[in-house]
Amino acid sequence: MTRVCLIGEAGTNLQYELLSRETAREALATYDLARPFENSLAVRTVSVGAAVSLLNDLNWYLTRFVDEALVQEPSISDDEWLSRPLAKALRNGDIEPAATAEFCKIYGLERVEPESASPDDVGAADSSPDTGSGPNAAAGTENEVDGGTAGTAASGDDSSEAERSAVTAPTYRLVEPLYVRRTDGEMPEYDLRDVEDTLVVRLTEAEYAP
Repeated sequence: MTRVCLIGEAGTNLQYELLSRETAREALATYDLARPFENSLAVRTVSVGAAVSLLNDLNWYLTRFVDEALVQEPSISDDEWLSRPLAKALRNGDIEPAATAEFCKIYGLERVEPESASPDDVGAADSSPDTGSGPNAAAGTENEVDGGTAGTAASGDDSSEAERSAVTAPTYRLVEPLYVRRTDGEMPEYDLRDVEDTLVVRLTEAEYAP
């Protein structure tokens, strides 16, 4: 299945911002939610088209609270992600799957130590970063929330309900992307800092910024 992962902007609580608002909560209501990284929210959809449609439905919130919207399509790669513009181009037939690999950015994955984790990240944590759909993939858990008002933050019981949503607490954050160009199938190594793992995001040529 095609995966969607939203990475929240610094200083936001993405889980709260999405699940405390009625319109976003309704758009996500049919999905099992997971949180594979710090301040992220991930779901599984049936296709790239469904993933792009979901992102379009959430666009108001993406422009305000989301730093990155990523899509992973197993028929293209089991461990690399697509940027939202690249997923849209793929859905529209503007690019062939075989032509998606050239332009990329590589994020470092840095462990979030317990003392530096934000309050909403307290809870059970995965022992390894979720870089794809292999053994490190986070398992989604069922989520049910009620109430809230579209476009405004919920309060009282709605706020508590959003904070209690059953998602997997993260142990890794995305840090400092390195823009690279794959040549003859070879990917340059991430060398901006020492990290435990990396996450590759394929880009459109317009997004590529060496």
